[in-house]
Amino acid sequence: MKPLPQAQREVLASVAPLPAEHIDLVDAAGLALAEPIVARHDLPPFANSAMDGYAVLASDVAATPVVLEVLEDVAAGSVPTKLVTPGTAIKIMTGAPMPAGADTVVPVEDTEPAPSSVTILASWPVGASVRPAGDDVASGTTVLDVGERLTAARLGICASLGYHSPLVRRRPRVAIMSTGDEIVPPETAELAPGKIRDANRFTLRGNLEELGVEVVDLGIIGDDADRLRATFATAAANADVVVSSGGVSMGEYDLVKHLLGELGSVDFWKVAMKPAKPFAFGRLSDTPFFGLPGNPVSVAVAYEQFLRPALLQMMGATQVFRPRLPGVLDQDVGTDLGKVVFLRVTVSPGDDGHLHASLSGAQGSNILTALAAADALAVIPVGTSEVARGSLVELEMLRMPESRTAAEVTDV
Repeated sequence: MKPLPQAQREVLASVAPLPAEHIDLVDAAGLALAEPIVARHDLPPFANSAMDGYAVLASDVAATPVVLEVLEDVAAGSVPTKLVTPGTAIKIMTGAPMPAGADTVVPVEDTEPAPSSVTILASWPVGASVRPAGDDVASGTTVLDVGERLTAARLGICASLGYHSPLVRRRPRVAIMSTGDEIVPPETAELAPGKIRDANRFTLRGNLEELGVEVVDLGIIGDDADRLRATFATAAANADVVVSSGGVSMGEYDLVKHLLGELGSVDFWKVAMKPAKPFAFGRLSDTPFFGLPGNPVSVAVAYEQFLRPALLQMMGATQVFRPRLPGVLDQDVGTDLGKVVFLRVTVSPGDDGHLHASLSGAQGSNILTALAAADALAVIPVGTSEVARGSLVELEMLRMPESRTAAEVTDV
């Protein structure tokens, strides 16, 4: 069996970033930048008001109340035409440019307006409620770097700086299939003896769509060598990556590994990890192939350790693995001395300042409910036969779930 870190390094060494192209911002969510985002101008581009109120001289409002002459109104999107001088003010809306001469904004709630004047009721210092030009980003600053993925906020930054079509690595096209005569579609009303509904393809597809890749779903392929061979050939010719589940163990009907050797190459097919030991990686012609195991939890773990990082690298991302955090395991657990073991756990903050992890259910590779309940995978290294309650472990975070209901809204 190949050690897990070595297998991960080999997979990542074999996949290169996809070509870069300019993509409209509306289609760019989740993609990784192939060029830096450099501010072409200050952000904000001009000094503006952070409040609805009155632009004034701070010296005029040092002692209040004070009455000032109102010269004009300035709404967001318009430009002031008057100069603020001692004894005067300009009514201003949030986001509107600061008038020349003014150095502070008094919020409207601290004023009493009249038809052509305003009474200022509270003192405010120089710069109050004023957002200077470049307050967020100065012109020429590199705001986002190559390899950073475009989250919602980063899309907003690109839009604010005029990068309406950033240069990014394109989305991988991933062909997926489930294999085996025992697999039937989920819409099957009654299960015949020996049949099971296809969970793997939907678990895998959900993960891939969340990642932001293009999915080509080839459905269920039975244990028919000719049909599987033809499907592999079509998938390799039309996708950047081909992924199957099932058929990579030692059984007589485990055809995937044999066909992979016939149509391309098998780099390795057993990894010292649990679950997902029977994982095959290789190539169909020049197309990377990931042969995932047949058990649903093994599919998910193999996805996390191999397929997801490889796809992120193809997308040009610099960070490709899930975050790992230290946590305390709250129960005794037996593991496997010769493998890296991934335990499905729920995670919650403890009173001691540590994250605490508990098994989310039974740990068999067929127990999908424990995966559905898991927040993280507790990573138990090779050479560990058991983990005692209270031990510190690494938690590979799959999610940080919502933790409060609507009824639990509290004052802060």
